[in-house]
Amino acid sequence: MDRKNAGILLFNDVELLDFAGPYEVFSTTFFTDSEEPAFLVRTVSQLGEIITSRNGLKVIPDSTIFDAHDLDILIVPGGYGAEKVEIHNGVLVEWIRSQAGRAETIASVCTGAFLLAKAGLLSGREATTHWKRIDILQRQYPDIGMVRDRTYVDTGKVVTSGGVAAGIAMSLHLVERYVGREAALETARDMEYNGDF
Repeated sequence: MDRKNAGILLFNDVELLDFAGPYEVFSTTFFTDSEEPAFLVRTVSQLGEIITSRNGLKVIPDSTIFDAHDLDILIVPGGYGAEKVEIHNGVLVEWIRSQAGRAETIASVCTGAFLLAKAGLLSGREATTHWKRIDILQRQYPDIGMVRDRTYVDTGKVVTSGGVAAGIAMSLHLVERYVGREAALETARDMEYNGDF
């Protein structure tokens, strides 16, 4: 199997576990019966600037969006920054839209779904987001089939998940898709993650 390139988008006021959970999953997954990492994971921000997540953790992204042309998987996390600030950032929204033509999978965690919706990637699809924001997203984008009470919704190229910790389950689901069930179970065991995926 070929190693996949996974990119995790960062921006100010991003929800910490929305990006840290998927980062942990993808960066600790190995091919079955191998010491070879299954994913090359990197963080990406618009300008490569230091990002301050919600609650103040500072992160230095690995690259800018202008350098990230080879992503197989793009994870778009949520948080206040996604729903209230970056939703108005035309450059970032257009970059997300452009990734739909390049990456194999575009996935959102929590209110990252608002950025996918703004980019037109959820139109006519089923999707989910944080349970507190489902009705808001539905009002803003009535052509999305909002799904309640599911950890994640997989429509093929586009995958959305509920809030915060749901991103871990969704990421393990993507590991299963790309590397297999055994590798996903091993990653979950190593993380001591006992939830479903």
